[in-house]
Amino acid sequence: MTESIIKVEDMKKYFRLNKHQTVKSVDDITIEIKRGETFGLVGESGSGKSTLGKTIVGLEDPTGGKVIYNGEDLATISSKQQKRANREIQIIFQDPQASLNPRMRVGDIIAEGIDAHRLAKGKKRQDRVYELLERVGLNPDHAKRYPHEFSGGQRQRIGIARALAVDPKFIVADEPISALDVSIQAQVINLLEDLKEEEDLTYLFIAHDLGMVKHISDRIGVMYLGKMMELADSNDLFKDPLHPYTQALLSAIPVTDPSAKKRERIVLEGDPPSPVDPPSGCRFRTRCPHVMNICAEIKPEFREVKSNHWTACHLYNK
Repeated sequence: MTESIIKVEDMKKYFRLNKHQTVKSVDDITIEIKRGETFGLVGESGSGKSTLGKTIVGLEDPTGGKVIYNGEDLATISSKQQKRANREIQIIFQDPQASLNPRMRVGDIIAEGIDAHRLAKGKKRQDRVYELLERVGLNPDHAKRYPHEFSGGQRQRIGIARALAVDPKFIVADEPISALDVSIQAQVINLLEDLKEEEDLTYLFIAHDLGMVKHISDRIGVMYLGKMMELADSNDLFKDPLHPYTQALLSAIPVTDPSAKKRERIVLEGDPPSPVDPPSGCRFRTRCPHVMNICAEIKPEFREVKSNHWTACHLYNK
């Protein structure tokens, strides 16, 4: 059995708006990410998936729960262990333009982590930056330029190089292609897949495009309004989606194969409820085509319905 590199246990991340209102962005999430896999995380905007990713890497402090990295609770480890974990856990941001300092040259942006962790100086530092630029499909001469001189796809490659600079083991890719042209998206995905194999990386790949997530992920978790709705192996999830929300998301993916069976389009009524005041019971019940009385009264248990396939739905709770 493959050992896990990251375990998230009962994770909560709440944002206090005022004295009476709190946004439950991530509400009691438990997942385990195995070493060497790509774990896909999908859901509509506002589902909490990016907040979960940022909490894992330490950009947000959890309201409750734990992040376990290589068997160690990140909240209780020593400062030396924390520094190592900070180096080994990295993030690639959604918007490459906003995440790169416009006043810094690309070479210095990539070397920020190298400098912070004192991994190289002088010529070794320069050589490492050049090596990383070539590794992501750019030229060493690009080190002297500024972010605004590059296209969106090139800027995302710079962001990937920055994440790679400190020899990470686990990378959160937070919607790394959503801000890019469709023609560039496949190139970035292929680069990430090549790097995973060559650098022995583990990914948490966050996206709202289920079709793209299927292509890159070994397992997929589906979030809705701060809760995990379903989790399964990628092929199993697409072959036999259990939760009505997952079924609706899958039905929206265009079928490009003429010989493939045409899916029935499931159109969800209304918008997702406010995370400030989520529905009682099942959070999806206000839009669910299979809603029952119990859905408003009792929160469905997130349970293993069949081998390695979990869901939170009263349709499967016995």
